[in-house]
Amino acid sequence: MQHEKCIVSREKNKKKYSHDSQNPSAETFAKILTMSKKTIIIGPAWPLRGGLASFDERLARQFSRQGFETSIYTFSLQYPGFLFPGSTQYSTEPAPSDIKIKACINSINPFNWVLIGNEIRKQKPNLVIVRYWLPLMGPCLGTILRIVKKNSFTRVVCIADNVIPHEKRLGDKPFTQYFVKPVDAFITMSESVRNDLFSFTSKPSLQVVHPLYDNFGGAIQKEEARKKLGLPLEDKIILFFGFIRKYKGLDLLLRSMNDVRIRASNIRLLVAGEFYENRKEYDELIAELGISSQLILRTDFIQDSEVGYYLSAADFVIQPYRNATQSGVTPLAYHFEKPMLVTNVGGLPDLVPNGKVGVVTAPDPTSIATGILQLYELGENFFLPHLREEKKKYSWQKLAGAILQLADERL
Repeated sequence: MQHEKCIVSREKNKKKYSHDSQNPSAETFAKILTMSKKTIIIGPAWPLRGGLASFDERLARQFSRQGFETSIYTFSLQYPGFLFPGSTQYSTEPAPSDIKIKACINSINPFNWVLIGNEIRKQKPNLVIVRYWLPLMGPCLGTILRIVKKNSFTRVVCIADNVIPHEKRLGDKPFTQYFVKPVDAFITMSESVRNDLFSFTSKPSLQVVHPLYDNFGGAIQKEEARKKLGLPLEDKIILFFGFIRKYKGLDLLLRSMNDVRIRASNIRLLVAGEFYENRKEYDELIAELGISSQLILRTDFIQDSEVGYYLSAADFVIQPYRNATQSGVTPLAYHFEKPMLVTNVGGLPDLVPNGKVGVVTAPDPTSIATGILQLYELGENFFLPHLREEKKKYSWQKLAGAILQLADERL
């Protein structure tokens, strides 16, 4: 009976939220305008670095532009040092001057969770937006939200990047179960994550495409970008961008660079991103394949101020993932109008129409090599009209509208 009840509830929610979630109606916005204007985002932000922090800061700007008093509660301690795979969790860039950010959440200190929960509860924000990307954060965020909800006023909407993580650990399921209970509604950015969510809850949810990362400046002329980065001006250069982790399949891409067709085409691979696992395995693979002359390795963390140069310098962006939900690299490539290769895993093919904004391949070296050659055969200019049309879907206003639609329980 409980299973049947869950299915009925889910179907009701699908009907209720099945209309165009990215284009709320005039009636929806009329209701939104009557709402309290105080919004708090809970998630990574400066002084932390990385894609989640950039996303939260950009979302805060969107809500501010729409008239909301917006602030971010971020982490004073996000991960204990021994759990963090990179060189540092912290940005060396200056703090944003246009966003109110409070770095105060300690992810491993329950006393801190109670303190922060009570602080937010007393402020009575109409809306709390919380990021969920890792079950490890479930106890911390779940406790804070339970306390906030005691004010019987605040609505909580979660942006779920992952519900079932790429790299599974002990405690994933109970931590996520604990987290979802005080959340009122969910935003996902891929169908696979939304389907994973249904295994934990039947609460309202909407799927919205990941907005463009338009906070890294505009595109730069390729020649200028390559000069800035000290890259050869005439070479064919493809780009792997972002943190290097097993599920992202860099090893598959390295093996594809050993394909005789790729070698004959004089294509070079620019790897721009920090190792989040043991580098030794990759160095050994490069030596084994004898491809070092085909690679340009920039494996320090790429600062926000440099992101635009790397995207602008490349001919194409390659995402050779073994598994994925969605990728923050895809909206980056859209913003800088770079055609992409993605593998047919998770939600990636849904975001990259094959033969229009890029190519979709199987996640194996031979298929990836064939896809790279297809990109060059068609050429950058072939993809540009499709890229420019497709990127119109990737709007921060649409994401904010979907969040606000879920936030009003009367809809």
